[in-house]
Amino acid sequence: LVQLRKINVASFPIQYNESFYQDILKRGNEALNKFAYWNGFVVGALCTRFEEMKNGKRRLYIMTLAVLAAYRGRNIGSQLLQSVLDYCVEHQIASEIALHVQISNRDAIRFYTERFNFHQGEMVENYYRRIDPPHCYLLFKSL
Repeated sequence: LVQLRKINVASFPIQYNESFYQDILKRGNEALNKFAYWNGFVVGALCTRFEEMKNGKRRLYIMTLAVLAAYRGRNIGSQLLQSVLDYCVEHQIASEIALHVQISNRDAIRFYTERFNFHQGEMVENYYRRIDPPHCYLLFKSL
């Protein structure tokens, strides 16, 4: 968890509390919560959770996907995400995958929509409490 904290602190404008990390430990599914290693060091991570949708189906929600800046552009994030997408399809464990992305984070929006064919859904106002802008988009992909 120490390595995951370091990646998140270096990658995101918000800080995750202890319950976020403890929740990941409780879930413990290595197929859906992944680390990327480079020469033995953790350089990226993907953390997910399941959510029940209004239609009764299950969605996999991406809580965080981060790669340390020095290792970006090497397809590490793409490989992390693709492995989770493949697992979801192969095991039919979710009907959709989704995440929230800050409206100003154009690189992340392009990453999901252009590389992985996520759809940009509604804008959620004031989703983030301590960062500016506080609004985000819901990005989603049917599986």
